[in-house]
Amino acid sequence: MPTLRQISDTWLARKNTTEKGFSIGFFDEDYLRNFPVALARRGERIVAFGSILPGPPGTELSIDLMRYGDDAPRSVMEYLFVNMLVWGREQGYRWFNLGMAPLAGLDDRPQPSLWQKIGVFVYRHGEHFYNFRGLRSYKEKFDPVWEPRYLASPGGLALPQILTHLATLISGGLRGVLTK
Repeated sequence: MPTLRQISDTWLARKNTTEKGFSIGFFDEDYLRNFPVALARRGERIVAFGSILPGPPGTELSIDLMRYGDDAPRSVMEYLFVNMLVWGREQGYRWFNLGMAPLAGLDDRPQPSLWQKIGVFVYRHGEHFYNFRGLRSYKEKFDPVWEPRYLASPGGLALPQILTHLATLISGGLRGVLTK
């Protein structure tokens, strides 16, 4: 666990980001002890890891927290993913969930609403806050089946407040929203 903590801390520092939460995994030793963790080693040294969220047998498996160290090979995360896919198939899982790609696909809609236009703008220009396009591009190489996800809200100006609360929850506070 200390090695995983070191890798995680190094990763956060390199990405100049803070720990997120709620919708994605964050480093918590007690949490990690409750789930399988995939490890990538270079020789005997752990250089990357990913926590695995198993659903009921025969259903869906998902990746939660992924981190790699400075000395990890360039394609280490692809290596972890492929090995998790193989492991999941051997365990009888039918699906591997790569998670979402927030705001991706909004520009594919005919006659977009004002909120969709704002979402497209954030997706295209919000890289300081979140790597929207990079995340979509990374997951695309695995040829996923993309399914839309929606956020229902009251009309009018309630949506900006809801999105602010959601971003604050995911980012672990307002500071995390503003800093990355």
